[in-house]
Amino acid sequence: MPTTALPSRFSLYLDLIRWNRPAGWLLLLWPTLSALWMAADGFPGWHLLIVFTAGTVLMRSAGCCINDVADKDFDLHVKRTAQRPVTSGVVSVREALGVGAALALLSFLLVLSTNPPTIWLSVPAVLVAGLYPYAKRVIAMPQAVLGVAFSFGIPMAFSAVQGGQDWSLSAVGASVPPHAWWLVLGNLCWVLAYDTEYAMVDRDDDLKIGIKTSAITLGRHDVRAVMTFYVLYLGLWAWVGERLGLAWPYQLGIGVAAAQVVWHGWLIRSRSREGCFKAFRLNHWVGAAVFAGTVLAGWVR
Repeated sequence: MPTTALPSRFSLYLDLIRWNRPAGWLLLLWPTLSALWMAADGFPGWHLLIVFTAGTVLMRSAGCCINDVADKDFDLHVKRTAQRPVTSGVVSVREALGVGAALALLSFLLVLSTNPPTIWLSVPAVLVAGLYPYAKRVIAMPQAVLGVAFSFGIPMAFSAVQGGQDWSLSAVGASVPPHAWWLVLGNLCWVLAYDTEYAMVDRDDDLKIGIKTSAITLGRHDVRAVMTFYVLYLGLWAWVGERLGLAWPYQLGIGVAAAQVVWHGWLIRSRSREGCFKAFRLNHWVGAAVFAGTVLAGWVR
């Protein structure tokens, strides 16, 4: 095959970071931006908006690189993932790690433009993100580790808005109020809900491979557990919004998200691959509804 017919390296890297599937970074972005708006009691300013939006996209993309390297031998046995660039061999492990490192470095440079508490919080955020791909080998519910990784943007948003210039570790705790951690817990429940739906798609393949997922661990209780996680997520976020005195559009956003959750329950009721994957793929609209409510609540005083 002529060289000119080969895909460019750039297009392969875009495939590596799932650029054509933005649902992954939107699942990270909506709760992070919602927290940013809550922390700032309204629009947080263009600097922080750009930092957290770009940083979210960059870190999720870096995570894809790490994940594909860690799972390359597993992905080979799953029809849906067998043609990923690293697994199929069109991108080497060294290349993938290099791309991931470059993206993570760019994200860290953005964090450096914030403040010391946020910089401190970025360290465990990166560590947890790097550990997640390996959690499925030893932890029965690796989705919980992903939930922690996907929730770090929340305390970082609060620290970026409310933190000062003190480099002491005690300043980190002072910059993140208690209700931010309740939002983290709620978001963790949301990740457990949608990533269990995702795991339900590949359950048969994962059983053959021998890796651990929440769908396998929960067994016949999977659908009930997913719906319980959704209720905990929306309940905790609704409660925090009430404590913060957010105006009625916020609760309306929670209500729109809840209506989508009911629909997702219908999609996954039979545990079909198509229904579970559709529910997972459209989950970012749940977060978008909550974010829209958060923004609108700032306009209604």
